[in-house]
Amino acid sequence: MVKVTRVSVCFSLWALLALASAQAEPLEWQIMQDELIAEITRDLAAINGGQLGPAVLEAMRATPRHEFVPEGIQYLAYVNRPLPIGQEQTISQPFIVAFMTDLLALDGCGTVLEVGTGSGYQAAVLAQLCQQVYTIEIIGDLAESARARLQRLGYDNVLVRHGDGMAGWAEQAPFDGIMVTAAGLEVPEALIAQLKPGARLVMPVGPPGEVQQLRVVEKSDQGVTKTDVLPVVFVPVTQKVR
Repeated sequence: MVKVTRVSVCFSLWALLALASAQAEPLEWQIMQDELIAEITRDLAAINGGQLGPAVLEAMRATPRHEFVPEGIQYLAYVNRPLPIGQEQTISQPFIVAFMTDLLALDGCGTVLEVGTGSGYQAAVLAQLCQQVYTIEIIGDLAESARARLQRLGYDNVLVRHGDGMAGWAEQAPFDGIMVTAAGLEVPEALIAQLKPGARLVMPVGPPGEVQQLRVVEKSDQGVTKTDVLPVVFVPVTQKVR
C-alpha cells in the first residue's frame, strides 16, 4: 500500500505489450514477472548498492501478483507501482514488498504478524518464508476477499482476521517478525511488546499524505532500537473497524 518516492515506475517494453491484452497466458505472466524481479534488483542497487536475499527473490518470483489485483487491471500487475484494490486502498509497489520483506531478515522463522492484509499479496510472499502468517485487516470486505483468495491459491499457512491490527494479535505472540503496511504517526507499543527478542518490526511512520520514513524496529534483551531506512508514501492507517 505504498509508493516509493525515489524509484521509477515507468512502463518497460513488456508492460506496454501487456496493455494490449488483459488475458495474458501463464508464460506471458512469467516473462513479465521475471522482468519485474530484474527491475527490483536494479532499483535496490541504485538506491543503496544492496541486494535482496535469494529466498526473498524466489518468494517474489513465485507469487502471482495478477491474482491479487482487480480483474480489470490485471494487465498492470507486473508494473512496478502500487495499484488500487478498492475501499480507497492499494496493493503495494512490488519493490517495497520485496524490500520490507527483506528487512524482516526472516530465516525459516516460525510466525510473522502482518497488519494490513489488503488483497493478501504481502501475506502470500511472507507465507513462503515462515511457518505461519497471521494477518489482520480492518476493512471487513477486504479481509473476507483476501481470506478466500489466499485459500483458493493454496496459502494454507496464512490466517486472516478482521479487526484493528494496531493492537496486534496477543494470543499468538510473540512473533518472529511484524510488518505494518500502512502509515502511522508512531510504532504502537502493543506491537513492539509482541515482538520476540532478536526479531524486527518494519513500518512506515509519518503524517498521512506526506513523505514518511520506513522504520525498522529491532528488539533485543538490551532494549529497542529504531532506524529509518527509506522515504516512502503509504496510505494512512485506518482508524475504525468497518
